Amino acid sequence: MKLTKQFNVAVVGATGLVGRKMLQVLEERKFPVGDLRLLASARSVGKKLRFNGRDYCVEELTPQSFGGIQIALFSAGASISKEYGPIAAKAGALVIDNSSAFRMDDDVPLVVPEVNPHDIFKHKGIIANPNCSTIQMVVALKPLHDRWKIKRIVVSTYQSVTGAGKPAVSQLEAELANETNPARKFPHQIAHNVLPQVDIFFDDGYSKEEWKMVNETKKILGDASVQVTATCVRVPVVGGHSEAVNLEFEKPYVLDEIFNVLRNAPGVCLQDDIKQNVYPMPIWSHDKDEVFVGRIRRDETIPNGLNLWIVSDNLRKGAATNAVQIAETWIRDQ
Repeated sequence: MKLTKQFNVAVVGATGLVGRKMLQVLEERKFPVGDLRLLASARSVGKKLRFNGRDYCVEELTPQSFGGIQIALFSAGASISKEYGPIAAKAGALVIDNSSAFRMDDDVPLVVPEVNPHDIFKHKGIIANPNCSTIQMVVALKPLHDRWKIKRIVVSTYQSVTGAGKPAVSQLEAELANETNPARKFPHQIAHNVLPQVDIFFDDGYSKEEWKMVNETKKILGDASVQVTATCVRVPVVGGHSEAVNLEFEKPYVLDEIFNVLRNAPGVCLQDDIKQNVYPMPIWSHDKDEVFVGRIRRDETIPNGLNLWIVSDNLRKGAATNAVQIAETWIRDQ
């Protein structure tokens, strides 16, 4: 990106996994950062984080933190976003929020730049970053939806512990090291195990994460007619989320054309050579920004059915990179 204008940026939740990844992505993509303000809770004050060869001290998040800030990247949880997001927006910052706080608000755009970049410019001070699992799925499905119109999506996720933050990673590492009574983020052991629970459960038996995928997918695609059902699962993996996705289209398709559309889709990397055992895996997606798609095959049990395997780094495209891409798109119009 070659821009002479610089923008003052605040990162809220700077010491967390996503906050640190936001700094890494801003530096890698040479985002035109002027002043940088790293904000977190009082217990993190004084910690130093490096950006562009310089150490920055973490400051305590307060209502006065946003003076002169033009872009505020939030990744400190929904309660913090609900309290401080409107304050930052009122102070003149564009808030790009990574929590669930505003995603389903009618007045807040929910944006994946490869899918609905036009919605960025409908903001009223706040733009929501979607759920990590939703982001990677819609990047792969949008070009297919445009061509053949998706009627129904059945998705099962295999989600990295990094999606639950540093305490979840620490639990996995401690269990793998056979530590006694490690601090627990999950209700059960995660090492050598699979937990069919991501976030809290509702009375209908579905988890909050599953309903996020249902509702966010419809909003991002701008099509409430698409039927979505999800089962979200936590697996002992560090580095990326995986998804088994079954689609039913309204229109018949030719399988070669599916490959061609995905091969040329923005943000998608096709990895599908089963003769050579090539298919997406989280170990290959780690620290990359693409959405990897493979295991593409017809579902013979229904008309116009298709199966896909989708993998992406949930801390990057599923969070930090998507937020920075939103900011990049916005500043091009400033």
